[in-house]
Amino acid sequence: MEKVSLKGSAMMAPLPAALVSCGNEDERNLITIAWTGIVNSQPPMTYISVRKSRYSHDIIEKTGEFVINLTTEDMAEATDWCGVKSGRDFDKFRETGFTPGKCEEVKCPLVEEAPVNLECRVREVREYPSHDMFVAEIVKVHVNKDLFDDEGRIRLDSAGMLAYCHGEYFGIKKNPLGKFGFSVMKPKTKKRLAKEKREKIRRDRRGEGKKSPAPDKSKKKPKKGKH
Repeated sequence: MEKVSLKGSAMMAPLPAALVSCGNEDERNLITIAWTGIVNSQPPMTYISVRKSRYSHDIIEKTGEFVINLTTEDMAEATDWCGVKSGRDFDKFRETGFTPGKCEEVKCPLVEEAPVNLECRVREVREYPSHDMFVAEIVKVHVNKDLFDDEGRIRLDSAGMLAYCHGEYFGIKKNPLGKFGFSVMKPKTKKRLAKEKREKIRRDRRGEGKKSPAPDKSKKKPKKGKH
């Protein structure tokens, strides 16, 4: 396929559209960050790259802590707003209506409306001309309870996650193409998984596997007799 050659640029996509919260009760803020990812598994390490002029940059540099809040399609407009407005002028929690939640390991607030929150503690700062990269350890993770299936697996595909791609926001559709390692999976295993998937779809359509609501014991049965 014919290519068009361009000068070097930060053209990496798609990326997460994350809301990063920082500060404390006296000085809190939200900043929208797309330049983030995982850099190590054990210990779990992440990073965010923040422009030096941003209000959040000085807060994170001073406190050494932040929270990465993953976002959903329902949060798209507020997430974008937090990326174009400055915390010097607005209390972004109040303006967006996001609820500041309490973290367990760091002092900054998390966003209750986000399906996943990653508490992070800065371990290293790498300086670059336009941005500084805050490399941090993920010290605690919070996940919405309703994202766990009956087998205890986290189903982020059900969260309606938001992604950022070359200046635009996109929803991540629930259309999995395969699990990790599916390219080398044995035909027998593929056949078994396909069968299990079909059976699950049939059960879901029939409403099977769903727990019946518990009886309301507070309502007493009427006594037999004349009324």
